[in-house]
Amino acid sequence: MSAQYQVSGDSAAAISASIESGVLRGDFIWGAALPAIRVLAGELHVSPATVAKAYQELRHRGVVESDGRRGTRVRSRPPIAGGRAGLRLPIPDGVLDLSSGEPDLRWLPSLGPALREIADRSGPPQGYASSVAMPELIDVARPRLAADGVPMEGAAITATPGTLDAIERLLNAHLRPGDAVAMEDPGWANLIDLLAALDLRPIPVTIDQDGPDPESLAAALRAGARAAVITVRAQNPTGAAVSAARAAELREVLTRHRGVLLIEDDHAAELAGAPLQCLGPVTEAWAFVRSASKPFGPDLRIAVVAGDETTIARVVGRMRLGAGWVSTILQRLLLRLWLDDDVTATVSGAAAGYARRRRALCDELSARGLEAEGATGINTWVRVPDETRTIGLLRDAGYAVAPGSLFRIASPPGIRITISPLDDADIPPLAAAVATAASTVGLPSPSR
Repeated sequence: MSAQYQVSGDSAAAISASIESGVLRGDFIWGAALPAIRVLAGELHVSPATVAKAYQELRHRGVVESDGRRGTRVRSRPPIAGGRAGLRLPIPDGVLDLSSGEPDLRWLPSLGPALREIADRSGPPQGYASSVAMPELIDVARPRLAADGVPMEGAAITATPGTLDAIERLLNAHLRPGDAVAMEDPGWANLIDLLAALDLRPIPVTIDQDGPDPESLAAALRAGARAAVITVRAQNPTGAAVSAARAAELREVLTRHRGVLLIEDDHAAELAGAPLQCLGPVTEAWAFVRSASKPFGPDLRIAVVAGDETTIARVVGRMRLGAGWVSTILQRLLLRLWLDDDVTATVSGAAAGYARRRRALCDELSARGLEAEGATGINTWVRVPDETRTIGLLRDAGYAVAPGSLFRIASPPGIRITISPLDDADIPPLAAAVATAASTVGLPSPSR
């Protein structure tokens, strides 16, 4: 917290608003500890119960988090925009950015031809009564999903503005504040932040390259998780993909908890580089989410969501109360891209290129005594003994990587390396720099 910033207020609402304003303006350092409850209560001349309630309100909004005996601290990525705070540190000139998690822009298909075609064939203007998902998109999406092994018999399907939007709507459709959600650890940083913003409690599930550990998932469900979010392939940050054998084990676990909402995340879709092993439907509430952003471009914010009729009906109903529908322009654009053979070839080539880069980097790191995970997708995960010093040393060497703390709940330290910006010639020197940074910290090189 800035030495000049003073929390004010004589009620829980005023105190929480004062702290939130400080976070918004950047007067609080993200991750910094807040004053102890009794200390702040004495400074403001209010009861400790008033400060405790203010902190509780901030926790419910995802602005702060409890840190055990160390008290309460501002979350590393609170759901507030503005001020001097930012989600990512600026990348200095001359430093290769391997921290973004974005696809290689050089391998994305050109949207120009598809945009021109849909402009020529757009038909009459659309009114507010447009459907959430165009029937033409659904007619093509259904057999595409079925061909990949998603059980579509009896399933409903719709569209949302991207994967995270879909997951938020699905959780809101079934859960209430305070409920627990089983999620992979390490797992998608945005999902961790979303659960905090929704006042949902994450229960970590350990993961290896074959997917979530069945015993860990079972323990999370026994502990009261009302939903489970599982990345079926290209898991972020580890690159894990659910194998056929692991899928069978996970289905067996889930069948014993039929009241749980199962959400399957296939965000990488055609870029994943591994066959899809769908888990559902084995619970009463189930949804499968496939995004278009990774294969076709981050600007194409659209996902198709299949699932049981009740769950999809709730998502559609909430969409109509808010955004109304996904832009028919985006839907037509995605439909045109799906049906273009040249675009399909471009995406397939990109998937092969990512696979080559992943294998090359993992092999180079292995040769230097490090074990990197990255069977699918666009990221690799490397366990290191000290994230902060390793990241600093790598930045000094000309590489920016993502700290594992963004993705971890209880799992050991690590770093995430996005392979998208790499050329083949970049991989050996990068691996050498990672090995040097991991060993320079004065601790043994990491191993599984």
